[in-house]
Amino acid sequence: MLITYLWKGGEGIKIKDAIAERFRQLCTERGISFTELARLAGVTPSTVYSMLQPERRDISAVTVKKLCDGLDLCIIDFYDCDLFRNLPPEIE
Repeated sequence: MLITYLWKGGEGIKIKDAIAERFRQLCTERGISFTELARLAGVTPSTVYSMLQPERRDISAVTVKKLCDGLDLCIIDFYDCDLFRNLPPEIE
């Protein structure tokens, strides 16, 4: 299962990692590239690629909504998956 792959040293994945992974899953399921996702959402490809790069993980709530809109996906359905069910606290 994917969550096992993303689980790091007993700590869970962070929310930004989960968001990036969810968009990877959706693109794979729909057979579209990240550039196509950007086009559908009306954002630049660099916006999508910066979200996917672990060293950057630049993502905002507005960008998530735009990407969901581009995929014709309700934002509730975006978050309704195992990746988001057991996220660890972000507060350290």
